[in-house]
Amino acid sequence: MRMYDVIYKKRKGGELTEEEIRSFISGYVAGEIPDYQASALLMAICFNGMNEAETAILTDAVANSGDTVDLSRFGTLTADKHSTGGVGDKTSLIVAPLAASLGAVVTKMSGRGLGHTGGTVDKLESIPGYRTALSAEEFIAQAERVGIVVVGQSGNMTPADKKLYALRDVTATVDCIPLMVSSIMGKKLAAGSHSIVLDVKVGSGAFMKTPEDAEELAREMVKIGKRCGRNVAALLTDMDTPLGCAVGNALEIKEAVSVLRGETRGPLREICVALAANMVSLALELPIDEALSRAEASLDSGAAFAKMKEWIAAQGGDVAYIEDTSRFPQAPGVFNVVSDRAGFVTAIDALKIGLASVLLGAGRASKDEEIDHSAGVVLRKTVGDSVAAGETLCTLYTAREDALRQATEDVRAAFAIADTRPEKRPLIYKTVR
Repeated sequence: MRMYDVIYKKRKGGELTEEEIRSFISGYVAGEIPDYQASALLMAICFNGMNEAETAILTDAVANSGDTVDLSRFGTLTADKHSTGGVGDKTSLIVAPLAASLGAVVTKMSGRGLGHTGGTVDKLESIPGYRTALSAEEFIAQAERVGIVVVGQSGNMTPADKKLYALRDVTATVDCIPLMVSSIMGKKLAAGSHSIVLDVKVGSGAFMKTPEDAEELAREMVKIGKRCGRNVAALLTDMDTPLGCAVGNALEIKEAVSVLRGETRGPLREICVALAANMVSLALELPIDEALSRAEASLDSGAAFAKMKEWIAAQGGDVAYIEDTSRFPQAPGVFNVVSDRAGFVTAIDALKIGLASVLLGAGRASKDEEIDHSAGVVLRKTVGDSVAAGETLCTLYTAREDALRQATEDVRAAFAIADTRPEKRPLIYKTVR
């Protein structure tokens, strides 16, 4: 097979064969196909697309380009959840123990934050002692013993995706649906879970800005997942506004604990209940209404919080920080941003809040940058709230006083305040199953 012929065929709008797709992936991972030819094929795919069969083969080839996790011993009980990324998105911290408390076996490999979106691994590393790297034997043993394990991405899983994503990032081919589907679902298939729930974010703080674009991506991922033999559901959830109130690593751990204790209600809890219920519905073959009811009951009874503590302890984390979140270090600088007028909060730009949190030290501008686990933003007002002139809109936590001016400007610009209360937006636009 000549790579030239594959590129030419797709450039002309042809359908690639299974042999052509698999040979491309294996050759590129082995270093036999140069970046310039891989880039040309990616661009041809962007212009001419891939049909469902091609996308399924590409996804499977990416999934099997390196190591995979064998979870067959758990039958159909394994469940995983993936978010397309957002600001203040601490759902995994809540959803994983909630679903596990209901009988699903939750095995999750999470990433670090980059840019304005946070990463679950960074948040978990706020907890002293928590181990984000486990051996394969430890991973399986904890899943059997505790019913939940959450680690960082490591080893030789999906090397094709690592190489292709780096190339897509610099060739303007990130937002190509077949390439997005193969990247996201390839990693999920390699991780081994039988049931997968996708949280597809929509809005200013998300990659997909409109419900229409998000639904197209969701439907493609669900189709490909099912074609590859997995149970898959996708929820389209709002990310025009940060999710919950806390944006920043230890700050988000504190908020997640508050939800799991049953102390905090509202949009964050509602979305987490929906995500966990869909995981349990797929894994345990329960009607969704029954799964929703069980999820609410687990939060109210404290069972989900107990499962979180069991999980954190199993991975070496100091549970004292979960039982008493005041133990987490507070940033040396604490600054309130106040409103310059009275009215109602009509919008909070999630992207601007996310970028401000990065400036304060909670995120990375580059992948090698150190983060400050205590830094971030806590919203004191959210969309629909009334506010008086001089009242606090949010609080900034940082050790970087030199970043305060720009962060404050970003946060002020994120809040829109008007004379009338806004109409309520949907939290969940649609569920695709």
